[in-house]
Amino acid sequence: MLDAQVDALYFALSALSFRTIKIMITETGWPSKGAAKETAATPDNAQTYNTNLIRHVINNTGTPAKPGQEMDVYIFSLFNENRKPGMESERNWGLYYPDQTSIYTLDLTGKGPLDTDAAANATSSNGTWCIASSTASELDLQSALDWACSSGNVDCSAIQPSQPCFQPDSTISHASFAFNSYYQQNNATDIACGFGGAGVKTTKNPSYDSCLYLTSGNMKVGANNVTATKPSSTSAESGITSLLVSGVSIAISLLFL
Repeated sequence: MLDAQVDALYFALSALSFRTIKIMITETGWPSKGAAKETAATPDNAQTYNTNLIRHVINNTGTPAKPGQEMDVYIFSLFNENRKPGMESERNWGLYYPDQTSIYTLDLTGKGPLDTDAAANATSSNGTWCIASSTASELDLQSALDWACSSGNVDCSAIQPSQPCFQPDSTISHASFAFNSYYQQNNATDIACGFGGAGVKTTKNPSYDSCLYLTSGNMKVGANNVTATKPSSTSAESGITSLLVSGVSIAISLLFL
């Protein structure tokens, strides 16, 4: 959904002939607590969203429309706002309680596996897969395949020679495997099967012989989380705390209580 929103804005700007403006995401995050009806506001969901967000930014994956482009993202927010009016979730978007204790652990390395399973943390693919379109050109398929296996962080070892999915040795077959892996790793959203029009969704499992296509239900979940560093009083007074992780600065929006 985040990529879809960013790309929608890029397309809107392009339609108005503003093609060189870079988009900065000034607030994105997930509440860790909510009212009884706000069932999605849980620490597990907040941890999953922010961990996967950091991984997406650190790896410079970009978006389907802007593959490989670095993203500037501000996580909302550093602290819970215990005096903020409104729904219960409005007060619980922080990584820390007001006493500076961590609400949940957060992988700041961006190196752990994408968390797309476990309880209610992931969106099920609902029996859908993503494959290469038969109408896409060879050039478009190869370009999208190269991106998926590099910037898209897809494990393409299965389509290498002597591996289960190498045969048939064709671009459309290899692209189908890579497209589906990217699709499932990114919560089986419509935008994750875009590939510039080269990808299409199907309800027929494309697995064959010993070549098994991923589904959200058979993906491994990583538990390689580390606890976020406790902020110092000096950094808290600055209004913005920046976390420099693997050379990419992820700034965390801080609103004073």
